[in-house]
Amino acid sequence: MLKPETSLARSNPTGEAPATLKRDSRADPDSLWVERARAGDHAAFRWLVDRHRDRAYGLALRILRSEPDAEEVAQDAFVRVWRALPRFRGEAAFATWLYRIVVRQAFDRAACLKGRRAREASLGEEIAERPDPGVDADEGARERARKLERLIDALTEVQRAVITLYYAHDRSVEETSKILMMPENTVKTHLSRARSALREGWMRDASARAASKEHR
Repeated sequence: MLKPETSLARSNPTGEAPATLKRDSRADPDSLWVERARAGDHAAFRWLVDRHRDRAYGLALRILRSEPDAEEVAQDAFVRVWRALPRFRGEAAFATWLYRIVVRQAFDRAACLKGRRAREASLGEEIAERPDPGVDADEGARERARKLERLIDALTEVQRAVITLYYAHDRSVEETSKILMMPENTVKTHLSRARSALREGWMRDASARAASKEHR
């Protein structure tokens, strides 16, 4: 499985290429490893997996909000990458190509999950509510982080993908547009709407808390 804390031990925990491979890394630091993997070098591909699996899993988790689904998506994405490597010509960085596949797989899984939930709802089944993680107002930074996670959870899949790539993965608007295969202006629009939604949700929560304190 690809969950960070349960995945296979890293052969190179730092995620850096050995010195013998650094001297000709060109624009993409993964290029030499990609070339070896394309030639059928399983060890080289394992290095690529070790280097990118945590972020691939994290990106899928941001979109799907489900650890088991994110693990399956990330694992399936690497399988697809391995099979498609002979056709990879390096027009984009390896990471960009990988994240694009992860996003596509996550969106497909999200669509399947929506269909499943719709069928469950039509049968009158209710999805169990999540416990409220904000009961302890003294947790400080951890509470604020949980609050932000709840607000992100309410965003659309596309908005979560854009927010994750731009902030958590430190990708530029240009890089995000390449990964998601959408115009840069569309990425900016999703970023703007996601920020507005998060800001409004934060203010609503603050107002609700203030009103609750007044009635105590």
